[in-house]
Amino acid sequence: MLQLSELWIYPIKSLAGISLKQSQVTARGLEFDRRWMLVDDEGIFINQRNYPELALFQIKIEDDFLVVTHPNNLELNVRILLSQKNSNSKTNVMVWEDTVEAVIIEESVSNWFSQILGFSVRLVYMPDESQRKVDPDFAITSDDITSFSDGFPFLIIGQSSLDDLNSRLVDVVTIQRFRPNFVFTGGEAYEEESWKEFSIDRLLFQGVKPSGRCAMITVNPEKGVFSGKEPLFTLSQYKKAGNKVIFGQNAIAKENGSLQVGDTIKLLSKK
Repeated sequence: MLQLSELWIYPIKSLAGISLKQSQVTARGLEFDRRWMLVDDEGIFINQRNYPELALFQIKIEDDFLVVTHPNNLELNVRILLSQKNSNSKTNVMVWEDTVEAVIIEESVSNWFSQILGFSVRLVYMPDESQRKVDPDFAITSDDITSFSDGFPFLIIGQSSLDDLNSRLVDVVTIQRFRPNFVFTGGEAYEEESWKEFSIDRLLFQGVKPSGRCAMITVNPEKGVFSGKEPLFTLSQYKKAGNKVIFGQNAIAKENGSLQVGDTIKLLSKK
């Protein structure tokens, strides 16, 4: 039996994730997932590929706020309203090749991040009216959108896949290296990469492409530093599609609704 074992969201892109027991599926991803993002003075997103220390920012949800903390600044935290007001000033930001209109969060929040990081950043939010389309080569419909994710609204990885990878490594890694939304138990290692249609509880999803991997998976999420070449090097020896190292499956939801850990996953068709 395939069973949903973990649910993850990453409210601020490239910062630490939050493990949940239940979440809402929306068109652009799980609720609150990657709706916020840090950008530089030119409006270009920053991420752990260049700034691994971003992993040290911890996030939790308390009432109507995101609460962000950092181990080097224990006396302060940032409380960010989950529901942003459209009256805030807006700007265009870039995430990969996409230009997206975003709401600028209050200056005091950006100053807090800038002080800790040691360079100027701004925190922005993707409002509902911003419609960032997924890659049309892999879209199900022309209306498919995502958040500030790298490209697609959902990422699913099997625990068996992680276990197989770890069996090949000297130092095992946790699932946090790969930043999935869904983790499941049961099934064969890497089988999710062949899934076309599947359901979690009663909600339908379509797998669209295996997830390409880069040096970001070499960041130790507990220490906020690069840990060497692993696990990217080992994956590159046996998990490639063309010139891309792959691990996990990107997916798009066909309907919205609620999911919780323990839900049954059913494979409906393969590619």
